[in-house]
Amino acid sequence: MSFQRAIRFAVLALGVAVLLVQLVPYGRSHANPPVTQEPNWDSPRTQELAARACLDCHSNETKWPWYSNVAPVSWRIQNHVDEGRATLNLSRMDRPQEEAHEAAEAVSSGEMPPKDYLLAHPEARLTQAERAELARGLAATLGGEAGGKEGRWSEGSHDEDDDDERDGD
Repeated sequence: MSFQRAIRFAVLALGVAVLLVQLVPYGRSHANPPVTQEPNWDSPRTQELAARACLDCHSNETKWPWYSNVAPVSWRIQNHVDEGRATLNLSRMDRPQEEAHEAAEAVSSGEMPPKDYLLAHPEARLTQAERAELARGLAATLGGEAGGKEGRWSEGSHDEDDDDERDGD
């Protein structure tokens, strides 16, 4: 087999593989569940920065770009959103958010938003000043380091009975 034929065969095989992975259903069900309760934001600026840098993965208001329907990229995106919502879902503040107090630290340390997210979403890139402002705002809204204690969301905005319901979700 000549080198050119081998290259053609490899390209054809790769094309067939890409088409076949489109049949895997994971990563294309982009239903956004309803928003049941948003945080009691400490300021419109915190809400604006969170919408820009956090809410695609940490809320039920995900904006699904066209490429989120193309496997295997769709698998990665769906996984990020699933993990983000499981860790902290800012659309479900009527439920206990066990990791909420860590949000400010994740932002101020640069852990969030993740670098691979920033590659496809340059608008989510935060300056140092914006990062500090968002961290302070998240701490004030959700609790945690950088200024908050319990956070504004904990002031009677969820019911302790929700712990039992959460296990069944």
